[in-house]
Amino acid sequence: MDFKDFNFNPELLEGLLAMGFRNATPVQQQAIPLISDKKDLIACAQTGTGKTGAYLLPIMNMISATENRHNNTLILAPTRELAQQIDLQVEALSYFTNISSLTVYGGGDGIAYEQQKRSMREGVDIIIATPGRLISHLSSGVLKLDQLQHLVLDEADRMLDMGFYDDIMKIVSYLPKKRQTVLFSATMPPKIRKLAATLLHQPEQISLAISKPAEGISQQIYHVHDAQKVPLLTGILKTDAYKSIIVFASTKEKVKNLGKVFRSLGLKAEAFHSDLGQKERESILLTFKNKQLPILIGTDVLSRGIDVEGIDLVVNFDVPHDAEDYVHRIGRTARAATKGTAITLVNSKDKRKLDSIEKLIERKIDVIPLPEDIAAIEAVHKPEAPRKNNTNNSRKKKVWHKKKA
Repeated sequence: MDFKDFNFNPELLEGLLAMGFRNATPVQQQAIPLISDKKDLIACAQTGTGKTGAYLLPIMNMISATENRHNNTLILAPTRELAQQIDLQVEALSYFTNISSLTVYGGGDGIAYEQQKRSMREGVDIIIATPGRLISHLSSGVLKLDQLQHLVLDEADRMLDMGFYDDIMKIVSYLPKKRQTVLFSATMPPKIRKLAATLLHQPEQISLAISKPAEGISQQIYHVHDAQKVPLLTGILKTDAYKSIIVFASTKEKVKNLGKVFRSLGLKAEAFHSDLGQKERESILLTFKNKQLPILIGTDVLSRGIDVEGIDLVVNFDVPHDAEDYVHRIGRTARAATKGTAITLVNSKDKRKLDSIEKLIERKIDVIPLPEDIAAIEAVHKPEAPRKNNTNNSRKKKVWHKKKA
């Protein structure tokens, strides 16, 4: 379906064509007409399907035809990286229009906070925000959203996973009840349906089945024990076969530790986590996008929070808990019909997770044999804690021996 078929504002369509977009993705084909008709919508669609354009385009088209546009639209996102990414799309799409936008997220200095306040007083068309910082502006009375017409919750499942339910409900208390609400989520667990039932009015529903990994991804697994993970991965990374790499780990602490370990082994790597300041995170992402940093290490926030072209290797240092997160993670590579590699390190405790992944993607993942030097590394066994030799235990043992006799 051609974008011309949606009868967008000529300036907005010109921006689309200038960016090289011609045909709508499946989620855009379904969502744009419904949002244009001012229907509430709950949509299940993952990153990489064109979901951002699915809600931005019809809303920006409606804004272009609206006279009173003061703080017209609020888009809530779970992370500052996603908020920035959405804002970049707004800027690109609105290049030939006069639509304005503002990103609001924590971690900045006092100057950034004052700039946000000033922009809010003057009014903008679209506010893209993370929940925490937005609440501080609403509570102070600086930001008024009583005339808001559109509310979008992007990656709603991730927001709930990060504990933002109460923040979302507090923000909604500042909004007019008569508004259009659009909720996008990569997954649709019961908690999302409960949130949708609370916030949306007679919503339409779209559900795109989670897409299988791109054909261009070479999926591989190594069966390892934990002591083999770092030596194996270090050997792979030092081959120079891959130029742009994301390594996913299960926890923030493990991300930090891997960053230190890789750097100590001579690898140019950076750990990306929430304890970093805003400027540090932005600097790391910029150097990674510009191919000046070959290895980026992070948690699942990275699997949905960034959009970088040219990533040729994704490594699951830990097998993700949810099979769908595996698809999100490895989807960072082989984008736009390119090729890439996804390597997952699987230990003895991960069999059930691996079974779930292979069931979801409907195929067995290729098992790669370990190099001889890695296979020779023995597992590290932690010594068992000594038993407490208290009177009760001793008495129990004596009784047991008597019964045994």
